[in-house]
Amino acid sequence: EGKFGTGFFRLGHSTYESFWHDIPLRPEGQSDDIINLVTEIPLYMTAKMEMQKTLPGNPIGQDSNSDGSPRYYTYGTTFFNYGYIPQTWEDPSLKDSMGNGGDNDPLDVMEVGSKRLEMGSITPCRVLGHLELIDEGEMDNKIICIALSDPDASSIHSMGDLERVKPGTIEKLKDWLKRYKTSDGKPENALANENPTSTKEAIELIHETNNRWKNLCGKGSGFVSDGHGFWLDAVGCKDRSGTSSSSRTGSNLATWDD
Repeated sequence: EGKFGTGFFRLGHSTYESFWHDIPLRPEGQSDDIINLVTEIPLYMTAKMEMQKTLPGNPIGQDSNSDGSPRYYTYGTTFFNYGYIPQTWEDPSLKDSMGNGGDNDPLDVMEVGSKRLEMGSITPCRVLGHLELIDEGEMDNKIICIALSDPDASSIHSMGDLERVKPGTIEKLKDWLKRYKTSDGKPENALANENPTSTKEAIELIHETNNRWKNLCGKGSGFVSDGHGFWLDAVGCKDRSGTSSSSRTGSNLATWDD
């Protein structure tokens, strides 16, 4: 609903009630290195789109600037597809070795294939590693993956493979993460480590953020207070129907609600 490019635009899904809680973390039957990527910002798009954590159904909408205007990237066009892993949460109470807490969002993903993924699409993606961005004092991890549908997917199973098949990609990702806000007059971000992690370490991070999401939904062993303001009243989070969202099937294509 609403016009694209305005603060009123909202994109929902034809099958899943929630873009955050109902879509399974990975396709059924896949190994731990395969996740579902929900695309917020397709390749070459500059509009800063993001899943709305506080709105019913957690639709995708455009982020806004401090003056209320729609937000756009100004540091060139994106050379990757950008989104997140559903059923994950970067808990602010979880600190890294430098004391930075999670950024209170689902775990971000940068997909490095050559094909544009549509906004709202759900794409099986192979995890290659991750980079830990420190953004304004928050831990903002970025999972690096390649869509299984990409022509190079069969040749890329690690960050080393990525550099061999698509040389220079890692350096471009690091430059983008550190400098994309500088074109808006803000200081550079920092990386906790200039070297990306291994697939194994990235999978461990995904597992931890999934456990934190379970705590958020009241399904884990930890407690999360109710002051977050998130919309959690979804089948996948509160399990209203008594069945897991991973058992539901349907089209992975997003719909434009009128």
